[in-house]
Formats: sequence, structure tokens, C-alpha cells
Amino acid sequence: MWEDSGECIEDILMNTTNQAELFQPGCVLKICAPMVRYSKLAFRMLVRKYDCDLCFTPMIIAADFVRSVKARDSEFTTSKADRPLIVQFAAKDPLILANAATMVAPFANGIDLNCGCPQRWAVSDGYGACLINKPELVRDMVRQVRNQVCIPKFSTSIKIRIHRDIRATVDLCRKAESAGVSWITVHGRTTEERHQPVHYDAIKTVKESVSIPVVANGDIRSLRDVEDIHLLTGVDGVMAARGLLANPAMFAGSEDTPLECVWDWVDVAMKHGTPFTCFHHHLMYMMEKITSQQEKKVFNSLSSTAGVIDYLLENYSVCR
Repeated sequence: MWEDSGECIEDILMNTTNQAELFQPGCVLKICAPMVRYSKLAFRMLVRKYDCDLCFTPMIIAADFVRSVKARDSEFTTSKADRPLIVQFAAKDPLILANAATMVAPFANGIDLNCGCPQRWAVSDGYGACLINKPELVRDMVRQVRNQVCIPKFSTSIKIRIHRDIRATVDLCRKAESAGVSWITVHGRTTEERHQPVHYDAIKTVKESVSIPVVANGDIRSLRDVEDIHLLTGVDGVMAARGLLANPAMFAGSEDTPLECVWDWVDVAMKHGTPFTCFHHHLMYMMEKITSQQEKKVFNSLSSTAGVIDYLLENYSVCR
């Protein structure tokens, strides 16, 4: 789980950032969303170079994490520079979630309960978006983590989707707040919606209904979007997923991925031993807007790290 053994657990605990330090009045926190396969350590380190304030790990199944050393080693890797960091879990049992939280607590700033994944496998297994219809269970899971993890400043948050009836969403959020949840991320679509417009009015309603920080998620593709949504909803933070995949420098104000950022990704990916498929896929996303159709055809067909680097050197070299 830990890439750099030079920092002891006591140092980590002393340097842990709390909720009050993350969310500052009048400011909007810029957050990298939990993304399956993509928001791993190397990518987190890249976006942190470009004004990302907080990063989430990909969603991890809490039961597997607790049960299997192999799952822990493969699903969660961090380092002392990977801060502040939230580990997101999929869970449906309070004790299992609390046990998973206890395991990662020395190596992260908090955990997040996924209550928003709409994928069929997750919902059918009792994870993700189905939890928005089980507010008492969500409350119990939050409460169990708060009671069991005794590290000061360690946060417990939830990420949800909205109901068709916003009153049900408000009820869920208030129950979570009463259980001690640190903040709530609201993806402004229902479980059934995929690419429909985000309901920012619903996010605003949630923000006005609770006293804890609220983060907006959905269709954040530029720094201007961050500012506009902050003004529209009054939220304390904004979380981006696909927008950051396409442009990891988005939070720094870049309209498209700068070439410097492309080469930063090469450096960071090589440092962390990123598998080729992941390394290549990130570059496909990042170069989508800066390459022609013919260039895409050639670049996307490359099959080795050396081939990708040679192609970049030949076509997109920059003075560094």
C-alpha cells in the first residue's frame, strides 16, 4: 500500500489535513473524482501538479479489501506526497466498512462511501446507487466508521446521486449529517440518467438543506465551469472526472492539455511503473483535442511504452 517507507505512521498522523483545513470560506475546493482504473497514484500525482486540491482513489470493494492482502496491495497504493487523499469504498455492511477504514486510516485523510455508482453489477450486489434508497443503512455505516476510527481529523464522506423527488435526497443527506458525515458529494443526476443535463438546482437544494460542506459533481470540463457552478449552487467544492482525464491541467486554467503536461505524465507514469495499457489510455484522452484524426489512428495503434515515447519525441517534443 505504501510506496515510500521513509515516513513513519506518527508523521503521517501529525500531518493529516482535516475537514476545516480543506474547506475554506469563500473558496471552492477542486477535486479529482474516484475513477475506476484511472484515478490511481500516478494520475493523482499528475493532477496535483496542476492545482488539484484533493484526490480520490478509485472505488474499492471494502469486503475484498478487508479479506485479502492481495486486494489491498493491488487496489491501494500511495506515498507521502499523495496528500490530501480520500479512499473511496463500496460497502453495504457497517462493520466491514469501518474495518476497511481502520486499515487505510494511517495512510489517508479520510474515506468516502460510494452511494452513486449506477452500474448494474454494483446495484445488484447492494453497492453504489442503491444505497440512496437506504438512508438508515448509510447513516449506520457513517456512524460505525466515526465510532471505530479514532484518528483525529480523519474524515468520513459520502458520494451520492439524486432522487427524482429531491425531498428524498435531502432526507438522506440530513440522516448522514446527523450520523457525523464530514461532507457530501452530489452527482446531479438520478441513477437512471447518464448523459442528460446535470440538475444543478438539486445540488443547490442539498447545499441549502445541510450545514456541512457539499461538493458538486457532473459535467465539469473547465476552470470556468468550476467558477460558474460554485456561483450557481453555493457549493464548497467541485469534483471532476472525464474533464480531468481529457485535460489534467484543467484546474490550472488550461483549455486543452499542454504539451508540458503530456511529458509530465510520461515522467510520473515511468516513475510509478504504470502498466502500458493505463499509460497509453491516459495519453489517448489527453491528446484527443490536440491531434488530427490521422495522428489518432497512428498513436492509438501503438503497442509499447517505448513506441509511444518515440512517437512523442518525434512529433511532440518540447524544451524542458
